[in-house]
Amino acid sequence: MFSGSIPALVTPFRNGQVDEDAFRRLVDWQIQEGSSALVPCGTTGESATLSFDEHYRVISLCLEVADGRVPVIAGCGSNDTATAVRHMAFAKSEGAAAALVVAPYYNRPNQEGMYAHFAHLADKSDLPIILYNVPGRTITDIQPETVARLAEISTIIGIKDASGNLARVTSHRLSCGTDFVQLSGNDDMALSFNAAGGVGCISVTANVAPRLCAEFQAACQSGDYDRARTLNDRLHPLHGALFSDVSPGPTKYALTRVLDNFPDELRLPMTPASAASRALVDAGLERAGLI
Repeated sequence: MFSGSIPALVTPFRNGQVDEDAFRRLVDWQIQEGSSALVPCGTTGESATLSFDEHYRVISLCLEVADGRVPVIAGCGSNDTATAVRHMAFAKSEGAAAALVVAPYYNRPNQEGMYAHFAHLADKSDLPIILYNVPGRTITDIQPETVARLAEISTIIGIKDASGNLARVTSHRLSCGTDFVQLSGNDDMALSFNAAGGVGCISVTANVAPRLCAEFQAACQSGDYDRARTLNDRLHPLHGALFSDVSPGPTKYALTRVLDNFPDELRLPMTPASAASRALVDAGLERAGLI
């Protein structure tokens, strides 16, 4: 259902407010450059700092600009199950193709609690759900056995896996079937992830290098791993540079280098990328041939 290069979009801010014009330009550029779907209001979109009104406005804007050209997977995660239900209801009403739902954070539920959380969301909405497992941020880790149980629910269709454990791609293929959509959550592991059976990446780097990321994913999907490796070599320094300081600071800085008049403002507690990080980003952009 979903595959290829799928940017986890930043949310641009200007003077403390969502910069709607910059966001519109970003979405349109992403589609023109070959991104296969879009994710607004994920981690990279600083969703934790958005009010409900802002969260829903960003989803609406993304759907409006996309205008059916590519599917929109709306970020709907929360550590409060009732809030995630509310987010999914809005995304469904606006026409999103699916919801990306992160494992509940801070509360630290056990595996049964996580199963109950996602099963409840599926019971309350028929919007397809992509699980998002990112233990480095949430502490909680959706274990493969729990993923297998959840995959039995018809509307839980896939996973964005940022666990960093490549063996899980095979584990999920064996337990969930080959139709279960496996998307990497780590740009620097996407090559190996796809070789093991993944079908794409919900990507930070694609914010900045959408065409290269789309070409890389297309090469993987066609089985042309010589070309995929060549493109991955170009992108690899940039993948690292975008996490050389706390994300999405380096990514917003990088966007100022490749898009005119794009703001690099972040919301507290996030702060701008350091000088050392900016230097690494510049070098990564040069290596990729983007500046």
